[in-house]
Amino acid sequence: MRRSLLLVHAAWALTVGCESPQPAGQPASAPAHETSVAPGINEPYQAPDVDSFVARFETESREVYAKRRQIVADMRLSPGSAVADIGAGTGAFTFVLAEAVGTSGRVYAVDIAAPFLDHIRTRAAEQGVDNVVTVRCEEDSVGLPPRSIDAAFVCDTYHHFEYPQSSLASIRDALRPGGELFIVDFERIEGRSSDWILNHVRCGKETVIQEVTSAGFELLPPAAQTAELKENYFLRFRKR
Repeated sequence: MRRSLLLVHAAWALTVGCESPQPAGQPASAPAHETSVAPGINEPYQAPDVDSFVARFETESREVYAKRRQIVADMRLSPGSAVADIGAGTGAFTFVLAEAVGTSGRVYAVDIAAPFLDHIRTRAAEQGVDNVVTVRCEEDSVGLPPRSIDAAFVCDTYHHFEYPQSSLASIRDALRPGGELFIVDFERIEGRSSDWILNHVRCGKETVIQEVTSAGFELLPPAAQTAELKENYFLRFRKR
């Protein structure tokens, strides 16, 4: 599934207007050959059946879907912003983000699964949404050019990062100065979380915070939240 980012960046330079890479003195890039922390976790997304995932992801019994509008409101995005929906899946958040940034903004729906991206493109065309762009990413990189986004949103996807150091480095590179990273993921607490979460989600919130701050981000106090999540947590970081 991996492919050269040179081709991706060249294409984006023509359409997005990439800026220069990060200046010297920033946190070092991730290792060239980072070891997978969750081998095989993304196998179901090699050739996903989109309809089955729509039924699974877009249901009111899923907390983040039921509260998707409140979650996006808590991000306090500005009209005209460029936002990456990383691990966009079926687009459950993509179109809410597109509304939040308005017609002058842009949402990059990023995923490793081509069928999900085909579904999002079809849905955008049917709904007349023209500020959504799909991006096929790699397992260790989000595939976005340097300084091309104002915010990155990762919902119930961080635990699917097989190569978190590399993926976080690519997100940091893609963010403009002062850009923010939002992570929503499952609470994983021994003795309290379900067996499915304990077996499927590799780490809890504190480990996520440690990994992200080590990758060149600052943990910020959350904005005034209205979503009141119980099964998930909401973290907000700023690029250092």
